[in-house]
Amino acid sequence: MRNFLKAATFTASLTWRHLRREPARLPLLGLRLLPGPARAGVRTVLRRSGALGRAYALWDAGHRADSLDTVRGAAHGASPRRLARLTAFALAVEQPGAAEELLGGLPRGRRRSALEHRRALTTGREVGEAPPGRWPDSTVALRGRTPHHDTMNGRESPGADHRVLHLVTNALPHTNAGYTQRTHRISQGQLAAGLEPHVVTRAGYPLTKGIPDTRPRVEVDGVDYHRLLPWLAPDGEAAELRAGLRLGLPLARRLDPGVLHAASNHVNARLALELGRRLSLPVVYEVRGFLEESWLSRDPSRSTGDAFYTVERARETACMRAADLVVTLGETMRAEIAGRGVDADRVITVPNAVDESFLEPLPDGAGLRRELGAGPEAFVVGTTTSCYGYEGLDTLIDAVAELRRRGVDAYALIVGDGPELGALRERAAAAGLGSAAAFPGRVPAGDVRRHHAALDVFAVPRRDERVSRLVTPLKPVEAMAGGLPVVASDLAALREIVQPGATGELVRPDSPRELADCLEKLAADADTRRAYGRAAGERVGRDRTWRAAAHRYIEAYASLRA
Repeated sequence: MRNFLKAATFTASLTWRHLRREPARLPLLGLRLLPGPARAGVRTVLRRSGALGRAYALWDAGHRADSLDTVRGAAHGASPRRLARLTAFALAVEQPGAAEELLGGLPRGRRRSALEHRRALTTGREVGEAPPGRWPDSTVALRGRTPHHDTMNGRESPGADHRVLHLVTNALPHTNAGYTQRTHRISQGQLAAGLEPHVVTRAGYPLTKGIPDTRPRVEVDGVDYHRLLPWLAPDGEAAELRAGLRLGLPLARRLDPGVLHAASNHVNARLALELGRRLSLPVVYEVRGFLEESWLSRDPSRSTGDAFYTVERARETACMRAADLVVTLGETMRAEIAGRGVDADRVITVPNAVDESFLEPLPDGAGLRRELGAGPEAFVVGTTTSCYGYEGLDTLIDAVAELRRRGVDAYALIVGDGPELGALRERAAAAGLGSAAAFPGRVPAGDVRRHHAALDVFAVPRRDERVSRLVTPLKPVEAMAGGLPVVASDLAALREIVQPGATGELVRPDSPRELADCLEKLAADADTRRAYGRAAGERVGRDRTWRAAAHRYIEAYASLRA
């Protein structure tokens, strides 16, 4: 009963805050929480309920251009109140350009001022919370290492040196993504190596994702996942930090770990640093990406001078500099972190890796190829990824269309979900690919290798953007483990994965023709594809397994105790 009440009060307070801050987002969130058939039914009802309802339904179905056209059409002759609601919709779907168009028709006043402020927050021209140095109850404003550094060797109770407490944003079993898989595989590898890993998620998760699971602890494959569930949803990052401390301190004292290991982003790092200060524990901050760079890549109107970018970068950098040790995924990322003033001796790399099961031969892909309509002699190129703009999947679609114009029996298979999925489907249809392009969406982790088996080449056509040049992805490593050759954009982060002429090829980014030229050569040369695939599998098996990564972490933790 207590857990039921906690879920009810938390959800009610979270809903109220969404309603108060941005009520226009609620229909979108509600649609995402519905199961497939119910979601489709609600969209049908919304399409018949007026222009705004039709806009929500079209957006949820992935028809973004049609959705925005509907909003623009409804704005003609609309009353100020209705125009404000249409503007709020544009902001809720993160289309500040469309919102600016609509704002021009609103008279000056409180309603327009409030929407202009929200637009500034959406675009990152303004930020909602104080920048570093004024964060309440936080140690990250300190320069250098945290205060526990001088006291950790003098602890009366050294704790269990083999016990690790990981602090993360979300986790299995409810969130299955590259981030959560890395957390789980690291924990499993550490468990197999004799450590005792525990994972704790951010305050309020998974209720914040609409999942009514209030269990304080869940075990997945022998790994303990702990939840911090307050009665009320924290209102802002400062309140979230206070809630994390209030609930996390008793957990950390009970578990008595030897090290705190936070993973991106700075919200988790701040909590770990404060727990470390209070409990005299060393803190590891694992930088899995640069989220301000991902934010920058999603809208060409954004810049490095925007308030959101500068504040987020400063927060991340402050946490990196305050941690006792920083872990990251590749040498390009390591150089970026050191360039921010972090002592290079305190930054180590633990690359993305795979479970040993990924090194086994791929299953038979003939059945899936038949489902795609691709015969045994067809050339299938594709990827498993998240559908964001910086992934450059439009380049892949255009390259496959070019291959077919050249007479190559080519097919595209793009596995994954994300904000660009609808636009990618529309692009493939406009290019005339028809059944030669398949978009099955997100698939269960256990089905990923089945889709790998249908491919001849794995593609990583990332755009030449800051986030792509810095961050090394996991998905091509998984594909290489199964013996697939990789064709990727020639960017610094991807050069760490693909060795051209040995495990695959690198091509100029943002060039469908150059990608098509490379793919055409590989389509005609099965022997080279097989040779690249064998070399790729051997390379991953040699030094890119989670078991090897676990021993790297053991060495890192030992260096903190030395």
